[in-house]
Amino acid sequence: MKPTTRTRDLSSKSRFQALHQYNIQTGFYDFIWNALKTAFPYIVICIVALVTINQFFNINTLLVRLTEVLPVYGVLSFFFMSETILGLVPPEMFIAWSGKMATPWVFLSILALLSYAGGLMSYWLGQLSTKLPSIHRYLENKMEKQLENSKKWGGFLIVVGALLPVPFAVSCMTAGLIKYPFKSVAYYGSLRVLRIFGYGIVIFNVL
Repeated sequence: MKPTTRTRDLSSKSRFQALHQYNIQTGFYDFIWNALKTAFPYIVICIVALVTINQFFNINTLLVRLTEVLPVYGVLSFFFMSETILGLVPPEMFIAWSGKMATPWVFLSILALLSYAGGLMSYWLGQLSTKLPSIHRYLENKMEKQLENSKKWGGFLIVVGALLPVPFAVSCMTAGLIKYPFKSVAYYGSLRVLRIFGYGIVIFNVL
C-alpha cells in the first residue's frame, strides 16, 4: 500500500522535529549563535566606518570610479584587501569589471583565487587576534563549549560564507577565532571559487 500525501507530510514533519531536537542536544544552534556573536563586533566596526565614509562620499560611485582610474593590479589589490578585511564590498562589482576586460575569464579566475586567498588570510587574522590577552581570556573562559563544538560544526559556517551572499571573510575570521582546523577551512572554503564563477556566468550574460 502506497503512503498517502498526509502520511508523507507527517513523516517529513517527524524527521524535521527529530533533526531540530538533535541540533538542540548537540549544541548546533548554540554554536551558530555564538559564532555570530564572536564576529558581531568586527562587523559593527566595519559598518560604522562605511556609514561614516558614506556621509562624505557616495561609496558605490567611488568604487566604480576606482575601477576606472586604478591600474589592473590596483583593482586586484583592492579586491584582495576587501576580501581579507571583512569582505563587505560586494564582489559582484569586481566581477562586472572583469567582464569588460579583453580576457574576462582569465580575470574572473584571478578574482576567484584572490577571494579564496583573502578568506584564508582572514582566518589567520582571526588566529592572531586570539593572541591578544583580552580575546584569549574571553575565548578560554566563556567559549569553552563553543571551541569544542567548532570541530563538529565549523564546516557549516565556512560553507555558508563561501556560497551565500554573506561576507566570506567574516566566516573565515570567526573560524580562526574559534580555532577551527585550517585544513578544513581550506577544503570547505574552496567552494568560494565555485560561487565566483557562478556569479560570473550570470553577470557576463547580462553585460
